[in-house]
Amino acid sequence: MTRSDAVPKTPALMIQGTGSNVGKSLIVAGLCRLFANRGLTVRPFKPQNMSNNAAVTDDGGEIGRAQALQALGCRAPSSVHMNPVLLKPETDTGAQIIVQGKRFGTMRAREYGKQKNTLLPKVLESFSTIASGADLVLVEGAGSPAEINLRSGDIANMGFAEAAGLPVILCADIDRGGVIASVVGTHAVLEPEEQNRIKGFFINRFRGDPSLFDDGMREIVARTGWRGLGVVPWFAEAGKLPAEDALGLEDGFGQGSLKFAVPVISRIANFDDLDPLRLEPGVSLALVQPGEPLPGDADIVLLPGSKSTVGDLAFFRGQGWDIDLKAHHRRGGQILGVCGGYQMLGKTISDPDGIEGPPGTVEGLGFLDIETVLTAEKSTVYAEGTHLASGAAFSGYEIHIGRTAGPDCDRPMMQLKNGSMDGAVSEDGRVCGTYVHGLFTSDKFRSAYLAALGASSELAYGRSIDRILDDLARHLESVLDVDAIFEIAGGDGSRALRDGIGG
Repeated sequence: MTRSDAVPKTPALMIQGTGSNVGKSLIVAGLCRLFANRGLTVRPFKPQNMSNNAAVTDDGGEIGRAQALQALGCRAPSSVHMNPVLLKPETDTGAQIIVQGKRFGTMRAREYGKQKNTLLPKVLESFSTIASGADLVLVEGAGSPAEINLRSGDIANMGFAEAAGLPVILCADIDRGGVIASVVGTHAVLEPEEQNRIKGFFINRFRGDPSLFDDGMREIVARTGWRGLGVVPWFAEAGKLPAEDALGLEDGFGQGSLKFAVPVISRIANFDDLDPLRLEPGVSLALVQPGEPLPGDADIVLLPGSKSTVGDLAFFRGQGWDIDLKAHHRRGGQILGVCGGYQMLGKTISDPDGIEGPPGTVEGLGFLDIETVLTAEKSTVYAEGTHLASGAAFSGYEIHIGRTAGPDCDRPMMQLKNGSMDGAVSEDGRVCGTYVHGLFTSDKFRSAYLAALGASSELAYGRSIDRILDDLARHLESVLDVDAIFEIAGGDGSRALRDGIGG
């Protein structure tokens, strides 16, 4: 199948991986910045994503956090069309389905597997929207095309590439071992037309002297016939960029004297709230894994967002963290809840319509005198305003279901720009909650918040992320055959582009 006549003939290519977490998202972000720096109008696209780390877009919906970072790489506004299908896992077997930025429904995996092909027209519609007016579209796959058991009705990898008529480049991660087998094995299980759709490959996350893998590259080329496009050395600063997958939440960060403890709940969501804290020299961030106690020396416990608040509240209690949190509070410690974490801190959470499971009401942790009722309507909006305790300005976003009210809401944490109030503060002032995500990306708010806890901040977070994207772009340009990548996408005049004469 060739590209539909309805799809603009914009130069485009798809980067697929030999598996999940091989670095596709950051490679695409880096290439977005690289080609944007050459003067091109670049746009990212991912037909289907699975992540509870979502972002609110400039056009008022939600997409995967990785596509928001890629849009930043392009220096472009984010759009729901950059990630038209987003799966947000709520249980081990089911997920909330977001289509073009809005809640489509909740399905079990088997049910979604039968329905996903019906979403292809929406996906192609979004791709056409993104491609219109762009000089180049960089498309990211999901998982691996080698998962041939999922090929029927596929919209994430080869199914989309075929429908849109896109060439493919394969990304493989050498750091996890077996990279030759992963590339050659992918070639072996694909159908001949899919093998031919892949025009090249590159190796990611190489540690040491890349020339030591020259023989490996030649062996892969000989066994697949695919073009070798380069070996990407390990990029140390990748860990400072916002992560998409909760698999990245395995270690603590920083050696500062102010200690944050964050319980890693089972359906943790929007954990990019933590990213600026990871870069603060005065902060240490302890990511508390299931089975571990909340550390007794923590200054503040931060309860993060959750895709399944009621389920994660039960999970939280199952780890004994509710007992640890009471002890932390008795010792004089601070507590901050964000979104689902804010809801958990109240007296009750009611789910009358069975949105997250059987209808009913559960007892909250009881640190705030508030009650939450879950509702089907979802709020996905930008938020900006003032932190009432410090007077510091903030900007962020809301992405939640539910309404919260109670006496402690009479002591709000935030005043929004539209004059409404958000959040709640306990009578003793040591427990706070808010629906606003992304607070710590605001330098003024973060500085004031940390100062009240005895730590200073000089971090310019937004400028830091922008610098890292430029560094990543230079890193990729130095090791990949960028002219060949542009030509594979269907572009021409690449040598002029290399000299900075973009169009």
